[in-house]
Amino acid sequence: MLITGAGGGLGSAAARVFAERGWQVFAADLVPPEPAPNQTPLTLDVTSTASVSAAIDTVAAGVPDGLGCVVNFAGVLGVGPLVEIEEDLLRRVLDVNVLGTYRVNKAAFPLLRAGGGRILNISSEVGWQRALPLNGPYAMSKHAIEAYSDALRRELMFVGVPVVVIQPGPFRTELTGGAAKALNAAVRPGSPFEALTARTARLAGRAAAGADPAELTEVIWTAATTARPRRRYSVRPDRGRRFLHHLPTPVADAMLRRTLGG
Repeated sequence: MLITGAGGGLGSAAARVFAERGWQVFAADLVPPEPAPNQTPLTLDVTSTASVSAAIDTVAAGVPDGLGCVVNFAGVLGVGPLVEIEEDLLRRVLDVNVLGTYRVNKAAFPLLRAGGGRILNISSEVGWQRALPLNGPYAMSKHAIEAYSDALRRELMFVGVPVVVIQPGPFRTELTGGAAKALNAAVRPGSPFEALTARTARLAGRAAAGADPAELTEVIWTAATTARPRRRYSVRPDRGRRFLHHLPTPVADAMLRRTLGG
């Protein structure tokens, strides 16, 4: 098994559980975790095709008969007003979250096919919900993962490689915990979005606790090991966001205007 984004947070938690339960895990990240029983650290930059190729070569040497699963956890947060966000930041969010997933799956495909394996793409609740203000860059990337995963699943079903999407809500990680700080850092002094950003950051700070990562890890275990995995697993979506998503769009917009407009 190859898990990207395994240097910390949810990816690290998943890597530990699979290793403890007997899987041979390649735990990959820019700064990978320490070696552990059944867990091999692997330096990987998903934005570099050369780095991805080198990592897959290492995996192939360790599992010459093929790979049972790839879990694409590698991702970064991107927030801020879309008419102000720097192009380099937006490009990085899409490069890591979308193209990084594409690069890893493309390189790992021959090993997955040989090993009768499957792909787990980590999306988010924001991948299926209508995007909220100041969350555009991240939402764009996760909506793209949803579309990519649908197309990939419908291609790879013809060659026997299942593709599964995992859609976590807020869980306790550095990513969710740093959302308020990231929002405050994203707005320029004198921006017309200063007040909106401050109010949104306060709400993000209140929601930062999130659920226990162990719950998500168990869902990933099921998706990786069950004989017939679902196409999608939605895991603890935020109730407020889910409610807002299902409202008629004009009603939801009016509610956001009242809540965030001051």
